[in-house]
Amino acid sequence: GLMTGKCVHFNSTVKTCEIFGWCPVEVDYHVPSPALLSEAEKFTLFIKNSITFPKFKVSRRNLVESVTKQYLKKCTYHKVTDSLCPVFELGYIVKESGQNFTFLAVKGGVVGITIDWNCDLDWPLRYCKPIYQFHGLYNDDSNVSPGFNFR
Repeated sequence: GLMTGKCVHFNSTVKTCEIFGWCPVEVDYHVPSPALLSEAEKFTLFIKNSITFPKFKVSRRNLVESVTKQYLKKCTYHKVTDSLCPVFELGYIVKESGQNFTFLAVKGGVVGITIDWNCDLDWPLRYCKPIYQFHGLYNDDSNVSPGFNFR
């Protein structure tokens, strides 16, 4: 943010330059116990994704023909048993990314989700299905944006 020109107390012994900002700066010197997001492991994320090639009037969605309203109400993604379900438990995403949910619930983290559409779009819809992969985007030793990473 832009500097306000004011020097303000950071704590009882340290001052810092104040900035204009629209959200509070992350404070990571006090880690809450228990973790703020420890119960979020079962929270779900519903992903809607599509690819479009307007020149050829071709598009595909991750809500493929076998995904119905009834199915969406009950399904939860699993790479082996339910690979077309677009509803993901946060704990499953974190585990598949090779990270630890308990650690992320304390400090936050960054997980990438790749949706692979490796298919021939000239073929019928039933042959073009998304494949999901999950990746931790940095390791514990990273010094880029340390601290809480909740947005």
